[in-house]
Amino acid sequence: MWPWGHAAFGYVLLSLGSRAAGRGPPGGLAAVVLLFATQLPDVVDKTLSWGLGLFPAGYSVAHSVFVAVPLGLLGLALAVRRGRPEAGVALVVGWWSHLAGDVAVAMVSGYETDFERVLWPIVTLPAYAVERGLLERASYYFAAFVRELTAGQQFTLLAVYFGPFFLAFCLWLVDGAPGVAGLWRRLRRSMRAA
Repeated sequence: MWPWGHAAFGYVLLSLGSRAAGRGPPGGLAAVVLLFATQLPDVVDKTLSWGLGLFPAGYSVAHSVFVAVPLGLLGLALAVRRGRPEAGVALVVGWWSHLAGDVAVAMVSGYETDFERVLWPIVTLPAYAVERGLLERASYYFAAFVRELTAGQQFTLLAVYFGPFFLAFCLWLVDGAPGVAGLWRRLRRSMRAA
């Protein structure tokens, strides 16, 4: 799943979960923490694997349920203790939805390593067939993604791929654009004061 996919999936879960709990849409802090948390596993593990060569594949420490569950719960407990439970919930939803999204995409795509992606250190995924550095591997995957989007039945593929992101974006707008809206208000206030 691409970074924007993780962000959209996590945001939909957080927003709908917040509403279901009777709390209304997420606030700005929750949206920012969620955005960070949905990217955390890839930033950590892709850097450790692709950039530093410490792991054979880009699924290790931060993608592990054995790390994500206790650290997510610890983050939630610390946030609650500091009077910011929404930030703790956003951390947990963001991080754990990333793992769930990776497993779901692997299952739908028919990869043999679906649940194994989140079981490090019990399971270590095999090394990539071709060694590439961080930027080279990211460029390789992005080029493959662009080729996919520009080949064959473009409209159907675009609708299926970008439809959910569009709906998540609309939900974010309906929620008041949390995260960005607060920054915009602060910027406007500081411009008026100047």
